[in-house]
Amino acid sequence: MIRTYSELISYKTFIDRYNYLKLVGQVGIETFGFDRYINQILYRSRKWRDARREVIIRDDGCDLGIDGYNIGDRIIVHHMNPLTLEDIEDENPDIFNPEFLISTSFRTHNAIHYGDATLLPKEPIERKPYDTCPWK
Repeated sequence: MIRTYSELISYKTFIDRYNYLKLVGQVGIETFGFDRYINQILYRSRKWRDARREVIIRDDGCDLGIDGYNIGDRIIVHHMNPLTLEDIEDENPDIFNPEFLISTSFRTHNAIHYGDATLLPKEPIERKPYDTCPWK
């Protein structure tokens, strides 16, 4: 299944977007093994930094692009479709295409990869008059 930003934004809630993106990987399984240095070269490249900046601006710095889920620390730009060594070696242009990228927080990024919804941010509580004052 190829995941796209166009399809992702059709889901209006945070949890629906998370369910669309989750991969249910396993903790401790290496993505690139001994070739990990290759994806680190990619993430230090000018082309990646430009694509990353474009995605963060598009998503307004919000987790999964949902307004109100502001990311208070480092923003991770997540590849919606997992990278392969061949993608990097062959310089697949989809690596930098914003259609296949989304802004996430560190915790949401881990939840996507490991299927652990307990890492997700909680929905904001809608406050009502006197909801903290039980005697009124």
